[in-house]
Amino acid sequence: MAATSGSRVVIVGGGFAGLFAARRLKAPLQVTLIDRAEHHLFQPLLYQCATGILSEGKIASPLRALLAKHRNVEFQLAQVTGIDAAARKMTARRPLGEEIEFGYDYLILAAGVRQSYFGHDEYAAFAPGMKSIEDAMRIRRRVFGAFELAESATDPAERRRWLTFALVGAGPTGVELAGQIRELATKTLRDEYRHIKPGDARVLLFDGVSAPLASFGPKLSAMAARDLGKLGVELHMGSIVTEADLGSIGVKDKDGNVTRHEVGTILWTAGVAAPPLAEAVAKATGAETDRAGRLICGKDLSLPGHPEILVTGDLMCLDKLPGVAEVAMQSGLYAARRIRHEVRGETYDKPFRYHDLGSAAYISRGRAVVSAFGLNFGGFIGWLAWLFIHIGFLTGYRNRVGAILGWWFAFTRDLRRERTFTVDDTPVPTGAYGHLHGPDHPEGTDP
Repeated sequence: MAATSGSRVVIVGGGFAGLFAARRLKAPLQVTLIDRAEHHLFQPLLYQCATGILSEGKIASPLRALLAKHRNVEFQLAQVTGIDAAARKMTARRPLGEEIEFGYDYLILAAGVRQSYFGHDEYAAFAPGMKSIEDAMRIRRRVFGAFELAESATDPAERRRWLTFALVGAGPTGVELAGQIRELATKTLRDEYRHIKPGDARVLLFDGVSAPLASFGPKLSAMAARDLGKLGVELHMGSIVTEADLGSIGVKDKDGNVTRHEVGTILWTAGVAAPPLAEAVAKATGAETDRAGRLICGKDLSLPGHPEILVTGDLMCLDKLPGVAEVAMQSGLYAARRIRHEVRGETYDKPFRYHDLGSAAYISRGRAVVSAFGLNFGGFIGWLAWLFIHIGFLTGYRNRVGAILGWWFAFTRDLRRERTFTVDDTPVPTGAYGHLHGPDHPEGTDP
């Protein structure tokens, strides 16, 4: 069909896939980008926000600002609630509760994924994952708050519990967060307390696989295990979480033995699941999903029988592609390219091909592991490569400069300048100070 002012493209999700697609769809196409958050987030650095190196403003940018020069693109703050694939319409709910409807000629699904607790969603109340700014700030409260509670505790056993951190999942997020907590304890906080030694903090890393960063291959996995061991991270590989509560975690090892660990903080960095949108789309289109609920799409990213619906980023299931930023960027660009050709009446039969630019994981200052262009390396060279990769992927000049400054203070002077937190979210039964704060009970007053 020919491109006209009536050619409408709706994009669900303002992550890498959605943003890269929106920027490539030019007038006369009318583009609407829908997201329940007002910002684009650089998720790979959330753990640095959680551990005080970078502020949330350095890893997130307002979507309206990023799209300001793209006059044919409109941003809508809303949460998609349903889809009518036959009528090519989507419904969404705005923050004040208003229902709104969007018609489309093309639909790009780029909604990403959420944390999976493998059927134990009750764990989310005390074991936060890390997928959003809210998650990172919650983890910051838990991590820095744990040291404060340990300093306040008078019972040695209680103090040890608060200085014990359990992380579930030894992929990149778990490895990076584990390394940062140990580095925080042994460097940044080492001289700040009078009754505890932050360096005594234990960081326990659990995963059912045999080694950390297993997806990086045996060489880099072994390198990561070695560096984590030097940092003092305790690796519990081949361990599956069987139960968890506010103050402990039970894990079963490969021999079937269950061990209970008393911990003050549990952080969940394992597993992903598709959002409810994927199930709604599957029901409306007859599309199949994988075990995580992601939509199985064709080589052209479309759903069977619905060439106008393209699935991108983490939400798509295609050729076992990893859920990384590079896949999201490239799939978003491909979707936009295909739509541009088709609305001009041109045939576009090239399948999506992912060009692997490599993977990188930060271990600690001066240590990282990188797999890129057929090369596997780590140590200081890997760390430098990690720096350049992440500087390049950050959105916006100001964010790049801000990240460099944050890293400079953290890496050269052991300073983490983004450590502000509140204790309202402290994981104790009665809440901070023995009561919960709220509009009826302001801080500093009794309920």
